[in-house]
Amino acid sequence: MVDMFSFEPPIDDRNDDIVVLRGASWADYERIMQIRGEGSVPRIAYLDGLLEIMSPSPEHEALGSVIGCLVEAYCLEKDIEFRTVGSWTIKRKRLKRGVEPDECWVFGPARPNAPRPDLAIEVVWTSGGLDKLEIYRKLGVREVWYWQKGRITPYVLVRERYEPREASEVLAGIDLAVLASFLDAPTTSAAIRGYRQTLR
Repeated sequence: MVDMFSFEPPIDDRNDDIVVLRGASWADYERIMQIRGEGSVPRIAYLDGLLEIMSPSPEHEALGSVIGCLVEAYCLEKDIEFRTVGSWTIKRKRLKRGVEPDECWVFGPARPNAPRPDLAIEVVWTSGGLDKLEIYRKLGVREVWYWQKGRITPYVLVRERYEPREASEVLAGIDLAVLASFLDAPTTSAAIRGYRQTLR
């Protein structure tokens, strides 16, 4: 029986709406995914009986998208091959885990059947919800970047646990503080132009 576990009520429409249900089965998770359909909103996560339904605010969505654009600008400037896979639903029934990042990528030569992304982005805009790192850990995602309060922190998977690092390993050489400094640009195009000029 699914029942309400927690709810983060929006103070205003700039916050995410987050609902976590307790006692949810894998079948409940898949049913909610089916009802939602092919869209990327709301985002749905599952962790061993806990089901999170999150409707991101416009600010959350915009921030994740701009970070994604800047990651891709970096890769283009550095001749790094990548495939964008957006809010790819990564799930494993056996592990009782499922998650949808804000953005994610597979790097290197084309791997159309890659089982998981190399890098995922999580924007923490509103408190509450599931421990996404615990979901990503079991799913084997190599690196997760958390944006929170203006800072991007990379978490690198080392022997089945995530360790916070000062620098990315998946995109070695990228300066995340410099990237984050362009997130306040007035437009996405201005952020991309400014960042590319800095990289050159």
